[in-house]
Amino acid sequence: MTQSADNRIRTTLSVDAIDQREEFLLSLLAGASELALAGYDKQKADGAAPANRMKGPQDYLTETDGAVEAHIRARIAAAFPEDSFLGEETGGNAGDVVWVVDPIDGTANFARGIPHFCIAIALVANGETQLGGTINPVLAETYLARLGRGASRNGVPIRVAPTSEISATSFELGWSTRSVLADYIAAHTALVVAGSNVRRASSGALALCYVADGRSDGYAELLMNPWDCLGGLLMVREAGGVTCGFLSGGGLDDGGAVLAATPAVAAILSQATGIALFEGRDRRP
Repeated sequence: MTQSADNRIRTTLSVDAIDQREEFLLSLLAGASELALAGYDKQKADGAAPANRMKGPQDYLTETDGAVEAHIRARIAAAFPEDSFLGEETGGNAGDVVWVVDPIDGTANFARGIPHFCIAIALVANGETQLGGTINPVLAETYLARLGRGASRNGVPIRVAPTSEISATSFELGWSTRSVLADYIAAHTALVVAGSNVRRASSGALALCYVADGRSDGYAELLMNPWDCLGGLLMVREAGGVTCGFLSGGGLDDGGAVLAATPAVAAILSQATGIALFEGRDRRP
């Protein structure tokens, strides 16, 4: 146990405790993936089901979102009742040890039968993101990262791309109705003028995994929620990439800007978006 500056006793996880949670995370992703895939198959069979509704402009919600989050939350509560939980659909409490969960990232794709969506789970403890796990149920691709131990896809280590020339880059920009449209357009224009190919595939969590896996050279979004990005940011750093400082900027509580890229072209993405690169360890304040 360690004494914090505000005189609270903070819970500290040992290496063995993180080992246990890493093993559990892989099982958790597999079980949640089966549930999500069943919902996706039913969604495609039913077409535009009335179960789909909108939380806001371009913000879908399906029955599967709620079912997957309930499943994940129940399993975590049973396995580690002392840990806290923060989910996109049901909220929660960001305690010292907290599981941060997006049950379906890329819900618009899910709702329209596009196989580009995922389940994203991160574990924040000891002031830092310790574990990140993301799974695409349709492609059966499981991304896993652990602080200080690297990142992998289906158990095989991954690295960011070696891209160094802007004319060879493929960046992805995320967009949210909560961000200023003019800023997004300005960033997009700056990257295109510089010579990059700019994409948008509507799953920020997978976009970060693709940066870590060398499938993309960088991802940026002007405002993201923690459940969309914490695990993916860890994956990029563990795969040799550079990122913004999300936790250090209070992102766990309020969300924030996100940037992740292969090192040689990161400054170009940073300049175009106005999102600062971060050096050092991304820790909670």
